[in-house]
Amino acid sequence: MEKIKNLYKKITANSIFRMIFALTLVGVFSGLTLVFMYKYAMPKIQVNMNADTDRAIRELFPGAGKVEKSEVKGVYKLLDKTDKSLGYAFITEGNGYQGAIKLIVGVDPTIKTMKGIEVLESQETPGLGAEISMPPFKNQFKGLMLSHPIEYVKNEKPNEPYEIEAITGATISSRAVVKILNKGIEDLRKTLVK
Repeated sequence: MEKIKNLYKKITANSIFRMIFALTLVGVFSGLTLVFMYKYAMPKIQVNMNADTDRAIRELFPGAGKVEKSEVKGVYKLLDKTDKSLGYAFITEGNGYQGAIKLIVGVDPTIKTMKGIEVLESQETPGLGAEISMPPFKNQFKGLMLSHPIEYVKNEKPNEPYEIEAITGATISSRAVVKILNKGIEDLRKTLVK
């Protein structure tokens, strides 16, 4: 009986050692595979992100001849073909209902009127918060006055030139966009006034 107990302990110890070794090997292999895939995919992801940003800028400023990157990260100066300033485009982001919302915003050279917004990234609820990337919501920002912080109204048409109508059933996403925009505009003003 003692021999059987010793044999059982020996087999159990070997099994545990083999299991730990196998799990370690699988973990190391999986980690190395993830690192390789990240290094392989990241340049392609960056190229696509740059193309999306360029496309969004061109949609906000269709007459732009030149796009100049500012020294400030995420800020672009737009010029027409005669080098006349059309305004600025800048990237701003913040939290939405389900995750980060990343916007590119166009403003006139004096930062008094908005040219529009484009949604670069959003993980909002499909059919509700995801409506922030649809034309009915985005078009409200074209020509919006920036002399006053942007505000939203619920279930009614805006009465002021700085108001937009929130998406019904997605007030949190609408509020998040307004908050992100107000902070981004304030930061842009501070940056450019220096």
